[in-house]
Amino acid sequence: MANCTSNTLQFPSCKSKKVELNFKGGHVTSDGGVLLLRQVDQRIGLTTAVAKAFNDEREPSKIQHSIQDLIRQRVYGIALGYEDLNDHDQLRMDKAIQTAVNRDTPLASASTLCRLENAANRQLAVDINKCIVEQFIASFKKSPKELILDFDATNDLVHGNQVGKFFHGYYDSYCFLPLHVFCGEQTLISYLRPSNQDGAKHAWAILSLLVKRFRQVWPNVQIIFRADSGFCRQKMLN
Repeated sequence: MANCTSNTLQFPSCKSKKVELNFKGGHVTSDGGVLLLRQVDQRIGLTTAVAKAFNDEREPSKIQHSIQDLIRQRVYGIALGYEDLNDHDQLRMDKAIQTAVNRDTPLASASTLCRLENAANRQLAVDINKCIVEQFIASFKKSPKELILDFDATNDLVHGNQVGKFFHGYYDSYCFLPLHVFCGEQTLISYLRPSNQDGAKHAWAILSLLVKRFRQVWPNVQIIFRADSGFCRQKMLN
């Protein structure tokens, strides 16, 4: 029987350069793009602002992962396509993601991230959306002449027995019905709602809040509301 214990394989040279195959490549990741996310985040300061909105009620002597580290880990994971918390059982060991979070030790477990999300309440959701709106405002170097606010409700499929899931006839599935507000390519509002209600519910209140805030910083900007006929409600018109 052949003794296949060699750790190195030699191949013919290429332009006088040695070609060698070995198994000493070190740590390998398929998520190197997270380092670009980190640079963008550091420039705009989004996760820092969101972390400040949290009220950390944990025992200080028992904290291993700061709120900001937890937020970064979760946000970067979602941006990379890992929306399931269970993915972090492996991701927490990924050197690229550790580097992006500015750590060189294992990151938070899925259960720790789950406790973070379960600690969130309605006020925190409002405060996070405020952070996103303020980031939008800060992205302008000078006052814009026009803002087009696009309102849209869409389905968020549910695979399980999550609280608040309902069957939606139009989408023919069990889902949530979040409300999104965009301006150009930027997100202003992402509001998670159950699907057993009017797709335009609370849209008029959100529009009012956005208009008041934008008028504070840009008194002369023209604001255009754009949505499909499902948002044609008397409160919205008023």
